[in-house]
Amino acid sequence: MFEIGFWELALLFGLGLVVLGPEKLPKVADQLGRYAGQARRMARTFTDQIRDEIAAEERRATSSTTASTGTTAEQDVPAFSRPGVDDLIPKTAEPAPAPASTEALAVESLAAGSAAAESLDQVQLPPHG
Repeated sequence: MFEIGFWELALLFGLGLVVLGPEKLPKVADQLGRYAGQARRMARTFTDQIRDEIAAEERRATSSTTASTGTTAEQDVPAFSRPGVDDLIPKTAEPAPAPASTEALAVESLAAGSAAAESLDQVQLPPHG
């Protein structure tokens, strides 16, 4: 990925020694190594999850094609195998009832506006001081 040779590493080490000093350089190098290891583990986990999902999708596709041909599938693979996936499926909402006419809309908005104005009249503000 990156083509870093000996002289590039030596230059980076020398620059780090000048900038960070001899006490902080080993600590920073250790922390960078830990971050790199953590990033590799995360990438490996992500790759494994993608491969598992692809394999599950292929199994589900082959089971659906064998079911459509009349033979029984050996295993029933769910479409989603992760926990909590039911929370991600959108719920169907009830449609709001349509108003009878534009006149009814005007009456409703006037009633709501007057109720809000009455509640604002009842609010007492502290005196400015």
